[in-house]
Amino acid sequence: MFIRRLVQTTQRHYSSNSVRLSFDKYSSSSDKSPLLICHGLFGSKQNWKSLAKAMATRLDRDIYAIDLRNHGDSPHIKTHTYDAMANDLITFIAENNIHKPVLLGHSMGGKAVMTTAFKAPETVSKLIVVDMPPVSLKVSSNFATYVEAMKEIEAAKVRKQSEADALLARHEPNVGVRMFLLTNLRRQEDGTMKFRVPLSILGQALSGVGGFETVDRVYNNKTLFIAGGKSPYYPPFLEHADQIKQMFPNSRLEVVENANHWVHAEQPEQVLKLVSGFLNDEAK
Repeated sequence: MFIRRLVQTTQRHYSSNSVRLSFDKYSSSSDKSPLLICHGLFGSKQNWKSLAKAMATRLDRDIYAIDLRNHGDSPHIKTHTYDAMANDLITFIAENNIHKPVLLGHSMGGKAVMTTAFKAPETVSKLIVVDMPPVSLKVSSNFATYVEAMKEIEAAKVRKQSEADALLARHEPNVGVRMFLLTNLRRQEDGTMKFRVPLSILGQALSGVGGFETVDRVYNNKTLFIAGGKSPYYPPFLEHADQIKQMFPNSRLEVVENANHWVHAEQPEQVLKLVSGFLNDEAK
């Protein structure tokens, strides 16, 4: 039986700049290492709801779906760097008395959990990174377009999601991408709709989101990389294979052939099988 709850942490003193992260917990009766899930840019814990529930059942362990800073229900703060996100996660783990969790991150969340593993390797038992190689990559210009389009929607003071979608469609033809972005839309007291993410902060952070510090960084524990076979982030795994192996010497790459960047949304069963197999191997 699962208990779904939303709780926020209190802060300790790992970093004066860490923030309290919002999360949903999907409980099990097992004492296996919990799994913490971190979403990508413009995502939230909400995007992982169905898969997190399935993981709690299939993996028989507690699952924490987390909102990273400036996303979902977590606080907005000007600093949006991977170092800051890692401090948030380390504080979150300590505050919730979570013992040696497995960290899973998609896209931006992947870089956040890798940075956490580098900073506190004794805290993180295993690592799963979905469709994000540990290298610096230029963020697609689409994201800057999304930020401007979302600002345009707010300025128009729309009252219906359909109105917001019509404006967003001028910039993004893919309905799936539009629906993903519009999960951040919330109705205000005056009836107008506004995005719950801080658009200016995230817009200014885009170049940093694409970057990744790699110098003298090594994480020796088991690491699973999952890439979408049709994703633009798959080729860099091959191009930087030697560098990645130096940083993550105990890692392996699995490719989901018929998936783009949102691998877990497009092929959830495949991702669940890969994660389950990886964690079962862990127990042997």
